[in-house]
Amino acid sequence: MKFKYLAITAVLLVLVFGSTAFAQEGETTVVDEVIAQVNDDVITLSMLKRETQERIDALKQQGMTEQQAQDEVNKHQAELIATLINEKLLLQKGKELDLANDIEAEVNRRMLAIAQEQGITTIEKLNQAMRDSKLDPDEVRRTMRTEMMKQAVFQQEVDRKIYLGFSMDELKKYYDAHPDKFRKPESVKLSEIYLTTTGKDDAAVKARATELVTQIRAGANFVALAAANSEREKNGQRTAPQDKGYVGEFDIPNLREDLVAAIKDVKAGGVTEPIKTPDGYQILRVDERSPAGAKPEFKEDRVREQMLMERQPKEREDYLQSLRNDAFIKVTDAYKAGVDPLLKLPQPVVSKNAEKSDEKKSKKP
Repeated sequence: MKFKYLAITAVLLVLVFGSTAFAQEGETTVVDEVIAQVNDDVITLSMLKRETQERIDALKQQGMTEQQAQDEVNKHQAELIATLINEKLLLQKGKELDLANDIEAEVNRRMLAIAQEQGITTIEKLNQAMRDSKLDPDEVRRTMRTEMMKQAVFQQEVDRKIYLGFSMDELKKYYDAHPDKFRKPESVKLSEIYLTTTGKDDAAVKARATELVTQIRAGANFVALAAANSEREKNGQRTAPQDKGYVGEFDIPNLREDLVAAIKDVKAGGVTEPIKTPDGYQILRVDERSPAGAKPEFKEDRVREQMLMERQPKEREDYLQSLRNDAFIKVTDAYKAGVDPLLKLPQPVVSKNAEKSDEKKSKKP
């Protein structure tokens, strides 16, 4: 499978590096720089720069300065290139499994749902709203399409096989060995005040959130403040005047780690410090806490899910390794030293005839 791609390597390099064949004399036309070839696709410098910038922006959202974020991302450039190679392999596999049409339909459904939640009547108006918010609709769709395809391949090729592969005897043995995992977990009911930073000064929004926390802890009515201040919207309308900021009931193990940490020491009726989100600040109130159950309960689907969760990371990585082993992957010299060890590709086998030929050449005077 690998060797059929060797013949096209030179063609790809010409296409991607550019050629002077059709340029005026003395001119050089450079389209992009190839970083790696993955079967009949390539990873280019522009792709790497785009992914690098996305990670820098994410780290800045977490409080890093521009320079700190750049330094952190640059330290992991080789890992990022390896991630792009894995992503390309998963996308290729998704096409091979004929998942593209289903994924595109799901992207369309998600985009329509976003429009409806924001009270936008057409996709064209949603696209314009994204552009007004400095988002590229095509890039948003590309990101959604990529992430959905990756997950669809993993779910079909790895997760489903693991989940359905356990025998009833294995399930019961696991349940008996881990009873604590099957007690009803602690749960919380949460309400929120959400303040958006879109089009606003971040520091000013954070200061307003801190002020609201101070008022609540001093005895102000949370429901009234949520109804007056929370900016969460659905179908283009603020939701807090109707739902009073209520978010829902959640099992503690299912919450994000940052939220678990934020509410850890908050008693029922108390509120967190402002929590930074990608597009605003969130104040959570713990409305109610329900303790974990004392007695474990066997439910087949829960046991299967728990066993899947434990095996999933290794099984997914093993699957990625099998894709890499079966693929033609060539990283350019500028990045090869850092990336190749991460890919863990098998070394090419040198035939005995080739070894003998090399020995004869070395013996010549």
